[in-house]
Amino acid sequence: MTDRSEMFDKLKELIEPFNKKGVELSEATSFAGDLEWDSLTVMDFVAEVEDTFDIVITMNMQAEIENVGQLVDAVIKLTD
Repeated sequence: MTDRSEMFDKLKELIEPFNKKGVELSEATSFAGDLEWDSLTVMDFVAEVEDTFDIVITMNMQAEIENVGQLVDAVIKLTD
């Protein structure tokens, strides 16, 4: 099992190439509001996360994930 801060750091690395605005990332950083990602960016990023962790994030799950902290929880749950 990966600990939360370790998972946050891994996901932060994956977010960086998509962080065009240079937003300071925290668990409360929202993908739509803070990072201003459009649906294409979200899909590209989700594919990157799925490939990296060898998981599948369903469309329903994606709809519920609004910020980095929720993504950390979801990926930990899917990789356990």
